Amino acid sequence: MPQQVKDIKKFLEIARRKDATLARIKKTALKTPTSAALKTKAAKKAPTHVTKFKIRCSRYLYTLVLDDAEKAEKLKQSLPPGLKVEDLSNKAPKKK
Repeated sequence: MPQQVKDIKKFLEIARRKDATLARIKKTALKTPTSAALKTKAAKKAPTHVTKFKIRCSRYLYTLVLDDAEKAEKLKQSLPPGLKVEDLSNKAPKKK
């Protein structure tokens, strides 16, 4: 069952648990807005990349979504050393 976590500290506590077995990190690029939408201030501040951290525990799959690339990199370094980490990225698309 999936559960979304919105607090970074709570997510790190979950990562330190004994039943946490795997962490997956996925970086995705958002669609680029149109030129008309770029003129607004909100569109200029909108994130271009989203990083999702997923931790598999015995009962739930916990997910944390971050828009800030710096925070995502710090969180990646803060994960426990005993936790297996998979880095998934969109660089190589799957062939059918």
